[in-house]
Amino acid sequence: MNKIKVILASTAMAWASANAWAQNGNNSSYSRFGLGTMSEQSQTFNRGMGGVAMGLRSGKNVNMQNPASYSAIDSLTFLFDVGMTLQYGHLSANGSSTNARNATLSNVNAGFRVAKNLGMSFGFVPFTNIGYTFRSEGRVGNNFTSAQPVTTLTTYTGSGGLHQLYIGAGWKPFKWLSAGVNASYVWGDYNHTISQTFYEGTTVSSSYSSQTQQYSADITSYKLDFGLQVPIRISPADHITLGATYGLGHTLNGTATRLRYTSVGDSTEMSVDKAFDIPQTIGAGLSWQHKNQLTVAADMKYEKWSECNMPMPGNTATGDITYTVKTGAYNDRTRYAIGAEYVPNANGRSYPGTIRYRMGFNYTSSYLKINGQDGPTEYRATVGLGLPLKSRKMGEDASVINVSAEWMMRKPSVASMIKENYFMLNIGITFNEGWFKKWMIR
Repeated sequence: MNKIKVILASTAMAWASANAWAQNGNNSSYSRFGLGTMSEQSQTFNRGMGGVAMGLRSGKNVNMQNPASYSAIDSLTFLFDVGMTLQYGHLSANGSSTNARNATLSNVNAGFRVAKNLGMSFGFVPFTNIGYTFRSEGRVGNNFTSAQPVTTLTTYTGSGGLHQLYIGAGWKPFKWLSAGVNASYVWGDYNHTISQTFYEGTTVSSSYSSQTQQYSADITSYKLDFGLQVPIRISPADHITLGATYGLGHTLNGTATRLRYTSVGDSTEMSVDKAFDIPQTIGAGLSWQHKNQLTVAADMKYEKWSECNMPMPGNTATGDITYTVKTGAYNDRTRYAIGAEYVPNANGRSYPGTIRYRMGFNYTSSYLKINGQDGPTEYRATVGLGLPLKSRKMGEDASVINVSAEWMMRKPSVASMIKENYFMLNIGITFNEGWFKKWMIR
């Protein structure tokens, strides 16, 4: 009971800290496009390794990115992982810059053994994030009557994002093969507002009507992801694990609405059903482990966004407003990651020898198209530590505090777009406790 209380308290503290740091988990202006900025969906242990996951297989961590790994969970332990990310960003474009900070609950995952060679996991992770506020000003000309300069101020705001609640299982039917599946419930909202106001000098103009456009949707659906892992021992001290994943692409449930109204009372509202898709995805990777001390892993993931639908505003040749579902608003997205972990003596009695040292790097192309141009490319570099909560005794596991520092840059394809640099501190706890051990009293 005390362990349950510790887990619940840790989850509550992570959630409260994230909300105290900021109102949402995103400040990127690029979350204005598509379904928002994509979540890493990494757990706290592999975030410090650049997010590698496809070939990672361990009974001491929950690796939801490849559900085949659940079959490696030890039969005597219950795993629980909760993590949060604190983020500080610097955004710059055309000689101007601003800073932003926020936080988010990055993951809640649990894992346990159900039967021999069968493990299960359930949990929560963000899928996409939307959160931004920015303004632009433009010169229109001079008022013919007053000769005052006329300018326009346009304000862009957005909020929302998609969330993912999953349950999964991993089964090892053969010594050389494990297979798994995650079934997820995906839900969230999508809210964007564009407000345009005209000024004469420094005063709001009564000669021109201001207008507001609101784009919104409530989205619910499912998500299915499959995984395979093949462990291969190549020597008494070395083995590799090959991993592969496949995610099912399909249309999301939800109606997208466009509302436009002006200060003189004009308004139009349009809606389209089943306006959003998620892509089919294919991932592959491998890991190499040496003497239970060194792990090196590499991943590749491909997401076919180019075939996905997106609601798009437009106008007819006669000037009538339209709102229709179209493909071609996205690019395919590719992600490459590499990472490593080193622990001097995982089962030793000396605490410094049980610390896990991690580092990694990943590169991701953007799925977005912005005014006909490719969206920004992401680069991430991480270093991290896995700190046991107690000294290990021979053959005994311990819960671990996972900490990593991460630098991420979104580099635009066009110089006039916004360049974003972020420093992130990822903090999490992996509870690894022997809840299912049978104690003998003599």
